[in-house]
Amino acid sequence: MPYRPANDALMFLPLGGSGEIGMNLNLYGHAGKWLMVDLGIAFGDETMPGIDVLVADPHFIRERREDLVGLVLTHAHEDHLGAVQYLWPELECPIYAAPFTAAVLRAKLHERALTNKVKITEVPRGGRFKVGPFDVQMVGVTHSVPESRVLVIRTGAGTVVHTGDWKFDADPVVHPVTDSETLAALGDDNVLALIGDSTNATVPGSSGTEVSVREGLEAVIGRYRGRVAVTCFSTNVARLESVALAAAAHDRRVALVGRSLWRIHEAAKSCGYLANCRDFISEHDIGYLPKDKVVMICTGSQGEPRSALARIAAGDHPQVVMERGDTVIFSSREIPGNERAIGHVQNRLLRQGIELVTVDQEPVHVSGHPARDELSQMLRWVKPKILVPVHGELRHQMAHAEVGRECGIGEIVIPSNGTLVRLAPGPAEIVGEVVHGKLAIDGKRVVPLDCGAMRSRHRVIFAGAAVITVVLNERGELATAPKLSALGLVDEDTDRDLMLDVIDAVREAVGAMAKPARRDDQAVIHVVKGAVRRSFNATHGKKPQTEVHLVRI
Repeated sequence: MPYRPANDALMFLPLGGSGEIGMNLNLYGHAGKWLMVDLGIAFGDETMPGIDVLVADPHFIRERREDLVGLVLTHAHEDHLGAVQYLWPELECPIYAAPFTAAVLRAKLHERALTNKVKITEVPRGGRFKVGPFDVQMVGVTHSVPESRVLVIRTGAGTVVHTGDWKFDADPVVHPVTDSETLAALGDDNVLALIGDSTNATVPGSSGTEVSVREGLEAVIGRYRGRVAVTCFSTNVARLESVALAAAAHDRRVALVGRSLWRIHEAAKSCGYLANCRDFISEHDIGYLPKDKVVMICTGSQGEPRSALARIAAGDHPQVVMERGDTVIFSSREIPGNERAIGHVQNRLLRQGIELVTVDQEPVHVSGHPARDELSQMLRWVKPKILVPVHGELRHQMAHAEVGRECGIGEIVIPSNGTLVRLAPGPAEIVGEVVHGKLAIDGKRVVPLDCGAMRSRHRVIFAGAAVITVVLNERGELATAPKLSALGLVDEDTDRDLMLDVIDAVREAVGAMAKPARRDDQAVIHVVKGAVRRSFNATHGKKPQTEVHLVRI
């Protein structure tokens, strides 16, 4: 089988998350087997009508799933585990994860009736296990979600350090600091390659500490007397605790508004987190409290249209209302590509007289990803022979590569999705490209992003749609006037003359056909469709998606 890794080979293959932020899917190949690291999602945008979630196309590994020995999850963020519930039935492999990550995943699998089908092995901090020809160790690191892990993957062809998402935080609030002793010891283990997070490689200095955010939130919340809402990533358990303690300092109760927040809350409590917090209240209880006695934590920091904050901003949330004199704190940064959606929500809030507080004004957020000084420290500890920057757009990967060169890394390979990188034997290099792409979660279906249905939807959005019914008698003549419906093109109540012009064009086109041709259904459909599209192009400059219903009597 092509691309079957040899016994002395170590291959790296990203199918998602290289050259982009989100949708992480990475494969390591050795001794005829493959190990998957992370299986995440990305989010759709305004160019993808009806699509909220994207996943990497697993075609390559699905075709080789008998050689897939397992999936290791580095942490509980959506862009690293959110696709498991959609794609696991195509892979059917065992999963290895930290306890909190496993708890979050089980809640997702429950929604898809997969809980009892998926084997999940919980691995403690520092735990080590073997799966196929891979010996994997999970090293604890800090990030904006509990129990993030750096993976040390040992094979007969060399050792790879896969960082996942991480940072160095001296006071991460709810979970232990990074296991720097283990990371530093790797420098003596002759590490072959480091495959690393590049998200903040363009940012100088360090990422900052969560305790500074807790102090900032307490100061900001104490400044206001109206209702206060804080929006952040629901998986940021440290941030949930920081908001809760900051609110308690000002005698305010904290409500969770959004289903994903309650799901993370349950996972966190089951793993022993949030023990220092007073019980959260539900959105149904908010209206019973004075405005100066409540803080709401809301989903929607990235402007997601169905999130709690977006619905509050639009005035259509069933339980929560905010008005002039209230405040929303954005305890997050924009993910690249979400700026427009976030701006839309913020503008709606501002029009209602609601004050906004962002990290540009107050210390209410720190990143969960390493800045340049932290990247340098990691490389100085691990001392890899090869650096492979992933998890970022090309500009981030190139900035990470620059840090690597400053640290004296001799071999650097910048991959994109689908590029097969040989790490050993011999020099590191790209040796091939495999089938890759994106799939869309379209309602209850997983479909190719470029499939016919998606292309048709795009054409309807940009050019409108026309449906015309043509009835022909046994002689091939029109038995009645064609019936036309036009969507997104005309107002059928006020543009009747335009509609009649299109119908007349269809009459003329059918009348001009030779009689034998009128007996050919496909020929008639082709002629009618052409007449409709030409007519709308002449009047509107658009060629709509056109469907012809041909009826013979």
